[in-house]
Amino acid sequence: MPPDLTNDGDWVRANNTTLGADNGIGMAAAMAVLAADDVAHGPLEVLITTNEEDGMSGAQGLKEGLFKGDILFNLDTEEEGEIYVGCAGGVRIIAESDYTPETLPEGYAARTLSIKGLSGGHSGCDIHLYRGNAIKLMVRAIETLKPFGVRLSSLNGGTLFNAIPRESSAVVALPAAQIAAAEAALDTFAGEICNEYQLADPELNMTWEDTTAKQVLPEDIQTIWVNTLHACPNGVLRMSDVIAGVTETSANLGVTNIAEGKIVAQVLPRSMVHSAQEDTRQTIHGLFALAGARTSDNHGYPGWQPATNSPVQQLVQDVHHQLFNKNAVFKVIHAGLECGLLGKKYPNWDMVSFGPTIKFPHSPAEKVHIASVGRFWQLLVASLAEVPAA
Repeated sequence: MPPDLTNDGDWVRANNTTLGADNGIGMAAAMAVLAADDVAHGPLEVLITTNEEDGMSGAQGLKEGLFKGDILFNLDTEEEGEIYVGCAGGVRIIAESDYTPETLPEGYAARTLSIKGLSGGHSGCDIHLYRGNAIKLMVRAIETLKPFGVRLSSLNGGTLFNAIPRESSAVVALPAAQIAAAEAALDTFAGEICNEYQLADPELNMTWEDTTAKQVLPEDIQTIWVNTLHACPNGVLRMSDVIAGVTETSANLGVTNIAEGKIVAQVLPRSMVHSAQEDTRQTIHGLFALAGARTSDNHGYPGWQPATNSPVQQLVQDVHHQLFNKNAVFKVIHAGLECGLLGKKYPNWDMVSFGPTIKFPHSPAEKVHIASVGRFWQLLVASLAEVPAA
């Protein structure tokens, strides 16, 4: 069933869900070129991959030697007028552990603690905006309750390893005599984090409701995992020394599930510099190893090193200037474009990536700028017409 679309002035968005313009727009443009009988181009191959947002498994499985061309227009960026020529690499780290739940002690009352209203967003494109991470904030809330004898029954936060978590919830239990004091401490904590994130996450809110619980984590396991999640690298770790204003290395604690004897955490470190990504990867593995967890790497992908003296970069820049009487801006993105993987399999490809303006991908606020889609199409069609002469 298609999403319920809304024309919001100059933008299109979906109601109560993500729009899917990232990267539905790129696929639609590629298929439109194939279907059109009035678009001039030379020999053309179209590659549409599966699962780009969740590990790039489609690109991971691409066979070498399948394609004959040597130019790639990657139709997957989110700001009109920008031509991307490089990107960060990344790897999905999964940490898993088991525990034996204990029966909730007598005289304890259970509450559900929820954190909602965060802006979330793409853990690469938006990581430099320093938005709140709902998992990290929930861990801080549990730390706030430590003096009152808190016991943790469950903790769940985030849905995608490559998205900044917008929501989290935890079932906690406290001695009944400590409930009033704990609520007062949480009220103070809520005010503090709302103050911290008043610009980045103005809708941040925390709620506290009665519930029931039968089991809790053993105290030693609770201590280990609250400390581990608190210490887990998250956010911008280093800005680039080479490209001003660009994030070099980051990490995103994207998913955590603790319940019924099982613990799972997913973290995505990214970097434009392979050695820095490897150092961050090893740091995260080491941290979870200290917690006694089993760790694994899934769907790692290389970065895309910007090329020098690229004919295709110059071609698209020339076309952009002819169409719009101004130069496009060459950029490197702190996110995983498939160009890194594709370039590894097809090292002869000369690649650029461009697209229309898309805001807040991977969140219900996602929207695409209508006029920019038209100009993106113009740039694509005119660039295709120029390829035979390049």
